[in-house]
Amino acid sequence: MASPTSFEPQIYRPLPEIERADAIVDRITTAIALGLLKVGERLPPEAALSDMFGVGGATLREALGELRERGVVETRRGRSGGTFVVNQPRPQPTTIRDWFLSTSVSEIRDIGDEHSAISATTVRLACERAEAHDVDRLQELARALVLATTPEERAPADSRFHIELAVSAQSPRLTDAEIRLQEETVQQLWTPLPVPFDPESATAEHLELVRAVAQDQPEKAQKLVLEHIRRNIFHLIDAKLTLGYAQSVHDGQ
Repeated sequence: MASPTSFEPQIYRPLPEIERADAIVDRITTAIALGLLKVGERLPPEAALSDMFGVGGATLREALGELRERGVVETRRGRSGGTFVVNQPRPQPTTIRDWFLSTSVSEIRDIGDEHSAISATTVRLACERAEAHDVDRLQELARALVLATTPEERAPADSRFHIELAVSAQSPRLTDAEIRLQEETVQQLWTPLPVPFDPESATAEHLELVRAVAQDQPEKAQKLVLEHIRRNIFHLIDAKLTLGYAQSVHDGQ
């Protein structure tokens, strides 16, 4: 079974030269939003974080201070102390709405094209390389989606499943690509602005995909994942068109 620390290379990799404190804040909040870090989880010690991010202690403390001000983490003292995740960042509805209104249908379709290309390769490799504990973990994560009760819980449950699928393919580059793609669209997918997304259907698709991987059926798995992404993209396009129509009616009044 994959441990929470298995994503450390993606979360705590070295940062660009500019605005490093802001980059740390963005990296950690994104990791929490995607389910890579969970509420209650302790971050690595500050000295280790400084080394992994490639920053000085002052820069790291500035970033952790910002995260504490946002209520995302808290630092506890004592023998069992450290910095712990205490809240999941919630996207503002206005931010999600602006994304839909500013992103064209062709841009959304292009995201789907890239995601399809990445996932088609990922799932074929998962069929070849996934081990029994990987399949067990994927089943657990697939069921976590339907057990989630709010959009804020469903988004990280959904993204964590797809990221873990990439992990089971044993390709760090594909995992990095999957993380980036999930960051780009998963909040939009589950935010019920015009039309809510159905968690039961998504869970059923995830479980069917896990069965195909477990049975080493790459052609079937590839077909399933492409259909799954296609439905996700259609939902995003439908949401965009619905919001765009509502906005045009409002502007015309």
